[in-house]
Amino acid sequence: MVVRPPAGTIPDAPGSYQFRDGDGRIIYVGKAKSLRNRLGNYFQKNLPMRTATMVRTAESVEWIQVENELEALMLEYSLIKQHRPRFNIRLVDDKSYPFLAVTESDEWPRAMVMRGKKRKGVRYYGPFGHAYAIRETLDLLLRTFPIRTCSDNKLQRHEKLGRPCLLFHIEKCAGPCVGEISREDYDQLVADLIAFLDGETDDVVDDLEGRMREAAENYEFELAARLRDQLGSVRKAIEKQQMVGSREDDYDIIGIHDDELEAAVQIFFVRRGRVVGRRGFIVDKVEDLADGELIDRILEGVYSEEPAVGYPKLVLVPSDSSDPELYAAWLGELRGSGVELRVPQRGDKRALLETVTRNAQEAFNRHRLKRASDHNSRSRALNELQEYLGLDDAPLRIECYDMSHIQGSDYVGSMVVVEDGLPKKSDYRRFKIKTVDGNNDFAAMAEVLERRLTNYLADRERPVEERGKFAYPPNLIVVDGGKGQLSSSLAVLEELGLVDEIPIVSLAKQFEEVYVPGKSDPIRIPRQSEALYLLQRLRDESHRFAITYHRQLRGKRMTASALDGVTGLGPTRKTRLVKEFGGVNAVKKASKEELLSLSWLPDDVANNVWDHLHAP
Repeated sequence: MVVRPPAGTIPDAPGSYQFRDGDGRIIYVGKAKSLRNRLGNYFQKNLPMRTATMVRTAESVEWIQVENELEALMLEYSLIKQHRPRFNIRLVDDKSYPFLAVTESDEWPRAMVMRGKKRKGVRYYGPFGHAYAIRETLDLLLRTFPIRTCSDNKLQRHEKLGRPCLLFHIEKCAGPCVGEISREDYDQLVADLIAFLDGETDDVVDDLEGRMREAAENYEFELAARLRDQLGSVRKAIEKQQMVGSREDDYDIIGIHDDELEAAVQIFFVRRGRVVGRRGFIVDKVEDLADGELIDRILEGVYSEEPAVGYPKLVLVPSDSSDPELYAAWLGELRGSGVELRVPQRGDKRALLETVTRNAQEAFNRHRLKRASDHNSRSRALNELQEYLGLDDAPLRIECYDMSHIQGSDYVGSMVVVEDGLPKKSDYRRFKIKTVDGNNDFAAMAEVLERRLTNYLADRERPVEERGKFAYPPNLIVVDGGKGQLSSSLAVLEELGLVDEIPIVSLAKQFEEVYVPGKSDPIRIPRQSEALYLLQRLRDESHRFAITYHRQLRGKRMTASALDGVTGLGPTRKTRLVKEFGGVNAVKKASKEELLSLSWLPDDVANNVWDHLHAP
């Protein structure tokens, strides 16, 4: 348990504080207006249960003093993001939400569905609940704004062929690949689409109506019919964006439904009076929080990185933040102008908050059904493993290792990690075997374990602030195989002096038998037990991870380019050279004069390419 710092050593100033466990890991990060007052609260009697558990787990506490509360807030979140402390609440997206994206930085901008992290030069709209909703909306918009949706490779292929794809013939692409539209006209199409998605819909509707009437008056009935169809598509796309306010409305609205363990959060993004996207996630309430503090953590998680639709002028929340002025100032600094934080009391915004909260309640009910099953089964699995394997404690962190190769070639190993019964993919690692010749799984497994645990021993000796992710030992190592794999792995632990610190077992594929050190006969874990299911999932995941890496290496080796190994020809020049000639075979057929005529390719590199491709 952490010892209270001597009186007078804690400054009466703003800052961030960090609790560390016996291994030096940061297990909790907090912020305070007064470090002295805040830290003093942790050494009182009758602490809330989860706070008391954290204090008992901690071995030390330290702090960083800053100038003001805003700096303390920013420092706190950066430390949480860096260290992911186990006693800080976690925001987990309930899905990877898709966005409608326009790649403005491309030579010919493209509309597409995208997920994951934001990229520079791309404008995002959403997120949407389902990818099909984007594709349906995009299909409607392409009838009026026919910009390309094809990949760069497909665009280049049709440029070389000199004929457009099917989308051009059905009037859903303007055909930039074959020069059917000028650069200026295409850029205007992209600008009109972006303006429409930004909410400037009236101008588009008025323009289409005017052109349709003009075509009809000029007896151009075929053109008028096409414009009529475009107008209908635009109006359908507008209807898909729910109108909830006036054109001046620009805000995010947050709905929450929770219990003592978790909270479901839903956010609706309203721009120009329309709901342009929504996002949902689950908050794991590891720490004890009042309602206002929960609002604070949600704001930190949502706005620490700029949302795809940008920062709003107004954030509507179901209850007050613990420090509304601080969080409004923080959001204003991120946005570059004032941001208001408000609880809606009546009217349309209050009604919309109730709708968003109902969405959060429905999401929470779905999650709770799944949580009850998952949480109970994980707890049983860890407790059963402790019992069947005779461990001192439940194995909260398990590492599983597997090997993959074909007749000794492209030999690789994998390490997958489970913490608290859940995969921790950020800690997965793969190893390329360096010291083993031929087919020898025992030696390969020994090499992988030695590399992992040697790094652990070296990292453990470093100062706490310089330690990496793997400066802490697993509570259980599982190796795929039988007695042989266990013996070779155990020898590594004995050599490194870790045999008494880290338990190790092997899981044989036949009959799912578990071998433990010191016992000639395997342990038969009951076939219907959660413990065996967990070990099987671990083994299968490590096998999948190893196989995937092996296939990557094998594929890379088998598809090695004839241009590999040319002195002075790096990846960028190689790509440009192949693109210039239209393929590797075309480069092989090129004369030395053609290579030397390339102004961007130095003469000595051109000669090296020629010599490399025409070596006897």
